[in-house]
Amino acid sequence: MARPRPAGGQGSLGRIGLFVAVSVLAGVLAAGLALPFAGSLGVAARSAVSDFEALPSVLKTPPLPQQSQILASDGSVLATFFSENRVVVPLSQVSPAMRQATVAIEDSRFYEHRGFDLRGTLRALATNTSSGGVQQGGSTLTQQYVKNLLLTEASSDEDRAAARARTVARKLQEVRYAIGLEKRYSKDQILEGYLNVSYFGAGAYGVEAAARRYFSTSAADLDVVRSATLAGILQQPGAFDPLRNPALSQQRRDVVLRRMAEVGFIAPAEAD
Repeated sequence: MARPRPAGGQGSLGRIGLFVAVSVLAGVLAAGLALPFAGSLGVAARSAVSDFEALPSVLKTPPLPQQSQILASDGSVLATFFSENRVVVPLSQVSPAMRQATVAIEDSRFYEHRGFDLRGTLRALATNTSSGGVQQGGSTLTQQYVKNLLLTEASSDEDRAAARARTVARKLQEVRYAIGLEKRYSKDQILEGYLNVSYFGAGAYGVEAAARRYFSTSAADLDVVRSATLAGILQQPGAFDPLRNPALSQQRRDVVLRRMAEVGFIAPAEAD
């Protein structure tokens, strides 16, 4: 998730250093798993793989908090209450356009990797280094799903801070959980979970609540423009809220539309 650049250079260097560390460690892991070990490099690779595999890999995916309703005897709604305004829906009830917009802007290689995408991390590193700030995140959609699950399950400020911590240790644990989820669930199940757990701003948790909140429609009926708007919110729900910041929201929506065209989900003419 993009954040404003700090006044000094240390913040940017720290974030870039995180990408470097994760990329190097991932490279060591890949080398250790795919190539014969040789000399001290082989020992280091074996140690890195061993330490990584010792991390917890099973992340619980409990039912998400949803709306509750009190009904009258005739079935009419008397009251709706919730701790998180969410209506969980299956992926079949999310429009193809919304699924495509989310994958395009959050993780265009989602259906190709296995939870961690070294290529995407290195691309983010190169982009952020050249821009002098953080323009792209290195997390896969599965990693973001892990982070959102941890935030949803957090019972204290300490737990929430730990889920957001920008440390190598937290990042490695996130990757470990993501790889574990990819072994247990299909890609569509992970995408479904991500769309239901994510916060879309304005008190709306999950894509169904967001569709109702912003457009008075259902997730199943979201067209390309509305889907691009909602997918764009995910990076910064406050900044890209279309009700509070319509100009910024439109700029972000256009970024999503261009990305959908770049990955082939829509034609360039349609994006225009």
